[in-house]
Amino acid sequence: MEMEEYVVYILKSLKNHQTYLGMTSNMRSRFLSHNKLSTKGFTVKHRPWIVIHVEFFDTKEAALKREKQLKSGRGLYEKLEIIAAFCSSCSYPS
Repeated sequence: MEMEEYVVYILKSLKNHQTYLGMTSNMRSRFLSHNKLSTKGFTVKHRPWIVIHVEFFDTKEAALKREKQLKSGRGLYEKLEIIAAFCSSCSYPS
């Protein structure tokens, strides 16, 4: 029996450098949805996206807790530090 894995991820738009934070149990499918399949919503307007950060969790509850933490309060500063570290260490098309 295969265990399900949950992922908290941060995407960065190559179009205008917006960021998006989310959680999924299928990163490949979700990334495809953000970049090609979805027809409405925030991520559609800012395509294309690249993955700049992922964190893996054994339970959905743990992943949701981490996602919520990164979207609020002190976690927001940590999210900004993750983004800044990516931006200073990598180059990507503008």
